[in-house]
Amino acid sequence: MSSVAEREVSFKRDLSEWRVALVAWRLLVLQAADPVVGAGMSEHSTYRAHPWRRIEHTLGSGRRLFYQDAETLRREVARLDRAHKRIRGTAPDGRAYDARDAATRAWVLLTLFECVVAIRRLGGDPYDAGQSEEAYAEFKGAVAAFDLPEGELPATAKDLPAYFARYAREKLEFTDAARYLMGDLLREAPRPRRLWFLGDAGWRVLRRLVARVITELTVADLPPVVRERFGMVPTRRAELLSVVLHRGAGALVRLLPDRMRYRSPAEQGPPRRYRPQRDPRGSRLDRFFREVLDQTGDGFVTVHDLRAMAHNVCWQLELDEAGEARVHEAFEGWWDQLRAAMDANGDGKVSREEFVAATAAGLDRDGTYLEQGLLPALRAVFTAADTDGSGFLEFDEYQAVFGGPRVHPAELSHGFRQLDTDGDGRITREEFLHGFTEFFTARADSTSGTQLLGRA
Repeated sequence: MSSVAEREVSFKRDLSEWRVALVAWRLLVLQAADPVVGAGMSEHSTYRAHPWRRIEHTLGSGRRLFYQDAETLRREVARLDRAHKRIRGTAPDGRAYDARDAATRAWVLLTLFECVVAIRRLGGDPYDAGQSEEAYAEFKGAVAAFDLPEGELPATAKDLPAYFARYAREKLEFTDAARYLMGDLLREAPRPRRLWFLGDAGWRVLRRLVARVITELTVADLPPVVRERFGMVPTRRAELLSVVLHRGAGALVRLLPDRMRYRSPAEQGPPRRYRPQRDPRGSRLDRFFREVLDQTGDGFVTVHDLRAMAHNVCWQLELDEAGEARVHEAFEGWWDQLRAAMDANGDGKVSREEFVAATAAGLDRDGTYLEQGLLPALRAVFTAADTDGSGFLEFDEYQAVFGGPRVHPAELSHGFRQLDTDGDGRITREEFLHGFTEFFTARADSTSGTQLLGRA
């Protein structure tokens, strides 16, 4: 049982508790309230279309930083460094932003520690002064790998309340990203794959309740200084909801064995539901736009969507700097082709209608259409996934880039078989590219490549 573990304090172990999910949205709001993070999310993140994936990445990265061995920690820090160096630019208000800003990085890391402190406090089992210092020392030992400038992190846990109050009053803003997280995103959020059994109609009904509960819980749980900064006042109902949920969860987890109380970083998620795929070519293009290209979920494809796709490929494969550079270069080339062929008014955006119409016309008109953009990007993905340089993708290599905690093994196996046309248990480069070409060009749905987005 977990009573043995409770006699010792471990920040790493507490971060892996299931009830941390109760403060996950609160964590995102605290991070998004930093103007640099908010600008980066607006310009580079896929959180609008994939909010649950954003939470998974945030908490999953935290577990890799604090719950694994030194080598995993080193790789995760290097991966974050490579990803963040591309997140920079100028916000709509004219302010420059860079995700490598030391103060911002310190804030984001400290929100992970603060969310663990909060979940313990809200759940009725807070750290005492000694435990807090012990947990903070463990936290600082891990984040030392980020090599932050001296003084960016508070020296002790006792200094944290003053740091949070000062940062909230001087730095935090109710950014567009934070406002969207607290408002429309929850009312528009796609159905989590683990709730496949609800169907779209059932999820639309439940989503209203989910949006209200998460919004009210987040307002009640935010630090008072942040609520004051944002002008938020929790309702009595929200405060009661917070007490009931957190105290109930706190009492429950203390009764659970460790295997049920803590989540392993490598743990896989539940299956996705299959849905029959019987789309003609135009519908396939439409689906490709919605489910693959439009990473930010705003109804348009921009350079940021392609960069987000490249980032996710690199993230899944844990590529080195040279490998990441090749993938990003290929996806930049794909965007150049999309923009040249489809962005008629030069506004840097391609709508769904423009993409479907221009792609269909381009395929009918010119056999080299795919060769100019998509296929070079796919070649880069294949080369990156072929980690042993054999010229083939074995199933484990395919799984590394197309799998994930929310993809059921049966669905993954189905996609692999669609590409492995000769059935020899491995995918050649030619089979890989041919399958995706069929997805775009085949006029009959019986062709194997037309099911590359799954039967779901």
